[in-house]
Amino acid sequence: MGNRKSLHWAWTILAICFINLFINYSVRLGYGVVLPEMIRTLGFSRADGGSIYNSYLLTYITITPFTGYLTDLLGARRVITVCLMLLGGGAFLLGTVDHLWAACVFFGLTGLGATGLWVPVITLVQRWFSFRRKGLALGILSTGYGLGFAVMGAVFPWVVEHYSWRYAWYFPGILALAMVAPNALALRSDPADCGLRPWGQNEPTAALPQKTSAKPPLRSILRQPNFWIIGASYFSLSYGLYGFTTFMVDYAKYQLEMSLEKASLLATIHGLFQVAGVLTVLPLSDYAGRKRTILASNTAITVLLTGLLFIGDSWTLLYVITGAVAVFYGATFPIYGACAGDYFPREAMGTVAGAWTPFYGSGAILTHWVTGKLRDVTGIYDQAFIICAVMTALSVVLMSRVRQKKELRPEDLPLSEIASSPDVH
Repeated sequence: MGNRKSLHWAWTILAICFINLFINYSVRLGYGVVLPEMIRTLGFSRADGGSIYNSYLLTYITITPFTGYLTDLLGARRVITVCLMLLGGGAFLLGTVDHLWAACVFFGLTGLGATGLWVPVITLVQRWFSFRRKGLALGILSTGYGLGFAVMGAVFPWVVEHYSWRYAWYFPGILALAMVAPNALALRSDPADCGLRPWGQNEPTAALPQKTSAKPPLRSILRQPNFWIIGASYFSLSYGLYGFTTFMVDYAKYQLEMSLEKASLLATIHGLFQVAGVLTVLPLSDYAGRKRTILASNTAITVLLTGLLFIGDSWTLLYVITGAVAVFYGATFPIYGACAGDYFPREAMGTVAGAWTPFYGSGAILTHWVTGKLRDVTGIYDQAFIICAVMTALSVVLMSRVRQKKELRPEDLPLSEIASSPDVH
């Protein structure tokens, strides 16, 4: 592991985390693909379908702040391994349900497992790659969730034809359980555990990163205006994106009257264009800066969601808008996560990213209830999509208010961060 001529262990970490995200987002984003067939056969309303997803999100946003803290305190390896077991079990059991309460309970369990498969994962990867390589690493990593969504969209019609929608939950559940052992054996929570520097930090005279026993400075984090402004922007953007993404297959099938195959293809297009987005937008954010990138991305998403109101019944235009949204969607969540490392101390990255999750999750929960109810009442998605576009526009306004890191007060940072950061004066 320490041999200079061998592959840096950061790439092993990245490969395992890639598979983790692939599984996690096959389940999370794949729900929108399974939703129309699942609620049809079980006799649920669209509001019921939103409630099932919200049971996942309620668990997720409630527990993730603690998961982020435990990642900083105990290490990502333990957290990720345990959570994979929970996610795998919950996803598998979701395939067995016949009642609304059971679907909510088991998808809630899946959400509990998912708490360890985003914040701990991006925290781990950021620790293994240098500051100037974080965007590159997160870009490669984030292709995992785009591909997970793409595969779900391509495979689901075949699964329905040969089996049933239930197998769309059995397969990722089994895969998650199979990944428990590789995570437990191969992950390392910090380069210092192995006597290594983060990949990309090649200065021969640079000291090895030192682990710290200091607890994440939660009080100082909560005193920073940036924490609340970025969190509010995250909430607004999440509302807009999930309002479209979760219901886009149902929108295509029942409002535009497309076939299941054509409607499910939206997920494949969305997933593949997410990959293009994370491989371009995220590395560019290393140079353009996270704030500028978020402002440009969120503005583009606002324009595209507004465009949904003018496509009529054109499935071609829907494909184009879906692909364009996906380019920016794929980069959105990693960029917000990277802000934890850019605007706050290294020791607190997991804590900050975890503490932002309730903002993100609350936006998703609210949009599922509002969008599902509006569709049930009006019979169309137009009004719901207008609200989504307004919320993404609000995310742009909020993000424009974020201060640069150099404006953070030195007394709010740990001594180790003050000594190592060139941006704090």
